[in-house]
Amino acid sequence: MNSADQASHAEHVSAEVMVELESCATQDAHAVFSALRTTFSSDRAADDVPEEVAGAGSTVWTSTFDVSERKAAAEPRRLTAPVMVSLQGGYWAVDQLCKGLASAFAVHVLGTAAGDQEKEVELRLETR
Repeated sequence: MNSADQASHAEHVSAEVMVELESCATQDAHAVFSALRTTFSSDRAADDVPEEVAGAGSTVWTSTFDVSERKAAAEPRRLTAPVMVSLQGGYWAVDQLCKGLASAFAVHVLGTAAGDQEKEVELRLETR
């Protein structure tokens, strides 16, 4: 691969990861998203706090993070219970986001699904 091909390839690699949290306490969702916003840029404002929605079914919180630049390592955060997290994005981007989570939580990989360009990873986060 020549340098022009490498530059073209780099432009097509996404640095965005979609993060989904489901069936967890609102304060735990806030802890996870605030830790990630400390480390990476997000599509959500810094003062955006997850809110529970009334009604049947479980609440799912989502946010997208750009992992192309790491801002700072997040301090450990306390969770009231383990949090299940689903990550979806390019291979490199998902790996970077997992590393970012590891500075704030104990991270356990529960499963992965690999595609051609992207992968999905299921995690369980716990207080360290």
